[in-house]
Amino acid sequence: MMKFESPLLRESYQKMTHKSGLQIYIFPKKMTTAFAALAARFGSVDRTFRTADEAEFTTVPAGTAHYLEHKLFDNPEGVDPFVRFSELGADLNAYTGYTVTAYHFSTPEPFAPALEELFRLVLNPYFTKESVEKERGIIAEEIRSGLDNPSDRCLQNAFSGLYWECPVREEIAGSLESIREITAETLYRCYRVFYQPSNLILSVCGNVTPEEVLAVVDKMLPAAPPAKPIVRAPFLEPEEVNEARKTAHMPLAKPLFYLATKDPVLPADPMDRLRRDATFSLLSDTLFSKASPFYSTLFEQGLLTPAYSAGYSGTDRFALHTVCGESPDPEEVARRVRQYLERVRQNGIDPSDFERSKRCLIAEEIRSFDSTEEIGNSLLDYALEDVDLFSYVPVLESVTINDCRALLDELLLPGRTCLSVVLPKRAT
Repeated sequence: MMKFESPLLRESYQKMTHKSGLQIYIFPKKMTTAFAALAARFGSVDRTFRTADEAEFTTVPAGTAHYLEHKLFDNPEGVDPFVRFSELGADLNAYTGYTVTAYHFSTPEPFAPALEELFRLVLNPYFTKESVEKERGIIAEEIRSGLDNPSDRCLQNAFSGLYWECPVREEIAGSLESIREITAETLYRCYRVFYQPSNLILSVCGNVTPEEVLAVVDKMLPAAPPAKPIVRAPFLEPEEVNEARKTAHMPLAKPLFYLATKDPVLPADPMDRLRRDATFSLLSDTLFSKASPFYSTLFEQGLLTPAYSAGYSGTDRFALHTVCGESPDPEEVARRVRQYLERVRQNGIDPSDFERSKRCLIAEEIRSFDSTEEIGNSLLDYALEDVDLFSYVPVLESVTINDCRALLDELLLPGRTCLSVVLPKRAT
């Protein structure tokens, strides 16, 4: 067992590896609600893979990870898991992301029975040809709903504009065409590979003890076959974007835009990725937050509305910076962004703005430790990246204005940006 402590927060958590291979993270927190998430390192970008003892790669249709998430809620008894958790006083949910599928609950009630139910849900796949076929219509409706959402469409168009090969360019749920190819055999194949205990993470936060958690894990995972390391097929992604402009027309009152900049630098070392994330996030907040002169000026001129944000996000397989929101003239906003970045490059980053942003980001990070759900989700996110949850604040504190200045040039490199716009649908 490893223990991690933060003198700043006066908090600690434990990390251990169960005999089954399951990684367990426990963050004791004396609050009324406990949170747990059981997650597989399997997301929408994991489409081509093999185990280390196999010679050939398997490629599965877009949307397979999400489809599998849906089907794990089936069981031979035909009982709705949401009912089971509700009877225990627990709130159950799940999601599929680009690199993870997570099943989680919050409960003010006794914790152990709900955790047992979570393991039963995830560790007992049960689906048939008929049940998989039945689910196809449900997921198709979910896909159509996403296609009808202007914000979702704008973001996904930005991804498809930025990337040539990375599967992040495809919808997490897949397409109406791709889900037709998903079968029960496809799902069982992915389950056997990606839901091995050694590829799972358990994140727990609340008024619980390691002994209480381990008692449940030992009961639900008494033994496991030897782990089979997973090999994900590499892909070659050019530094330049696939398309510099993506346009869609939908029923909406005001145009939406995502100005997305591709970051092709994906450090192999987790701490190097964390530092790059912290530096880019600090640079973004300094230049583009709602407290920045950039936003204030464009808001006063009617080019931006309060429905605006900017930020950086990345994993070991993709990374990008975005400025997004509503605007009557997205092209002008994009022009102003480039003009503003060039001016800052020439004149330098304002030190007072930089220090303000650093204090704000550190304060946000500290505030996130007031919620068991936020802590549990963050613990999972950092576990997926294989870094210490408490490392972000020290890394952020160490970032200098010169570090941000060095990254500023990368936002101005030609061929790295895609402007995705959703315009009000033309009258017919």
